[in-house]
Amino acid sequence: MRDDNDPTTMQQLLDQIRASSEGLEHVPVANILEAVGERSFGPVVLLAGLITIAPLIGDIPGVPTLLGMVVVLTLGQLLFRRHSIWLPGWISGRQVPRGKLVKGVDWLQRPARFLDRITKPRLTCLVNGPGLYVMALICIAVALAMPAMELVPFSANGGGAALMAFGLAIVVRDGLVALIATTITGLTLWFITSSLIL
Repeated sequence: MRDDNDPTTMQQLLDQIRASSEGLEHVPVANILEAVGERSFGPVVLLAGLITIAPLIGDIPGVPTLLGMVVVLTLGQLLFRRHSIWLPGWISGRQVPRGKLVKGVDWLQRPARFLDRITKPRLTCLVNGPGLYVMALICIAVALAMPAMELVPFSANGGGAALMAFGLAIVVRDGLVALIATTITGLTLWFITSSLIL
């Protein structure tokens, strides 16, 4: 499910997002999606996770649930073996002010360089073939739990971290990151369940 133009590192992903904003005052979501590769399921999940854990943005009521819907729509298409991502017009037509987009990309440069140094293709059986579909199912489970996460303080941050890690694992083909993401998912779901029961 990877195109030759799809990013293979965090740095490439950020560079392509920045390039999508050139010459525009407001950047449509469709432009960002096209820039990172229309078959790039990983970057979409990664971005959803990043936005969910971002200070101020991810704390806005309804945002985690909206991002969960994007993840379900995106990875649902992966499970049905679509070769490109389709999003409804009301999502793909949304626009982001270029200034905020560039500021966010600049802020992420240092973490991206760090992640690129410690990630690499390994345990690729966990992120290719059947392993990719298992990850997609886990991500969908996290996304479907987002409404409940909005009721439990700080749990959406765990869900966002899990989605970010899964997206990163898909982008860089790192099975170790996929295992870490699975652990984060388990801990987050346990925390939500415990909080709701108590």
